[in-house]
Amino acid sequence: MICTSMKQDIQKKRQNKDLLELQALIDAHFEHRKKEEEELIALKERIEKRRTERADQQRIMAEKEKERQARREEERQKREEADAKKRADEDAKKKSALSSMGSQFSSYLQKADSKRGGKKQTEREKKKKILAERRKPLNIDHLNEDKLKEKAKELYEWLKTLEAEKFDHMERLKKQKYEVTTLRKRVEELSKL
Repeated sequence: MICTSMKQDIQKKRQNKDLLELQALIDAHFEHRKKEEEELIALKERIEKRRTERADQQRIMAEKEKERQARREEERQKREEADAKKRADEDAKKKSALSSMGSQFSSYLQKADSKRGGKKQTEREKKKKILAERRKPLNIDHLNEDKLKEKAKELYEWLKTLEAEKFDHMERLKKQKYEVTTLRKRVEELSKL
């Protein structure tokens, strides 16, 4: 009996010791958890503080950028106004210089312009006439799919003939240039004799 009572005492002491160790571990765990929560709260506060600081910095940078853009725009407008004023002054000087040259020279310029304009206009008219003859009207609104394919083939064939004509003209031009250069060389050789 004494042995059994001793064993029971030892078991009770062991259980008390285990309970005390377990209680100490639980207390240490809760203290550690409390510290982590405090650190987490402090970290969240720092993050929020940094976020507001960054937002303020971005707002300030945006305002500075707007001011800088406004200054650039003002400077650009001032330069444009100065350039426009300078051009207007130069134009006025040119007009006064031309008017002081006399009416004879200005009438001569007008006659020369009208002569040149007349030639250009006739060349333009010739070009327009040639293009009008070559240009075919394209009426495809009323066509169905088969007729559209047929029209596309027809246009393709026409384009091929135009490209062939262009090629022929280019080859003829090359040949003529070659002939001209050979004839010039012959003339030069004959003139040396």
